[in-house]
Amino acid sequence: MKAIRTRSQERILDLLKNLKQSISAQDIYIELRHRNQTMGLATVYRSLEALKLEGMVQVRTLANGEALYSPAQQDKHHLTCLQCGTSIPINQCPVHELEHQLESTHKFKLFYHTLEFFGLCNQCQVMGNG
Repeated sequence: MKAIRTRSQERILDLLKNLKQSISAQDIYIELRHRNQTMGLATVYRSLEALKLEGMVQVRTLANGEALYSPAQQDKHHLTCLQCGTSIPINQCPVHELEHQLESTHKFKLFYHTLEFFGLCNQCQVMGNG
């Protein structure tokens, strides 16, 4: 059964699908204004929450607490530096088999997963030792 979405949810989903990176709710709000699709910030947050619960949008929370949204099409994995905030995507995924086991064992419908490692990037390590 296809979910019935509001026009606001459709606009946000279209925007996210056209962007090549994750984006914050505030930036979605600004981007929609630039496209003459004015929408209140509260509506942006409500729409993102509904899309998240539908499994259409995934949220990634950075070390500074900022939430970034993207379409839930593929799993995302990152190495994130706690000092400068650099986030390096990694392509390997060691948990796909675990995901299938969890779905089966717990009768749980998984939409996506994230895997994030936190530490210091090479540049921040070098600067810290100087």
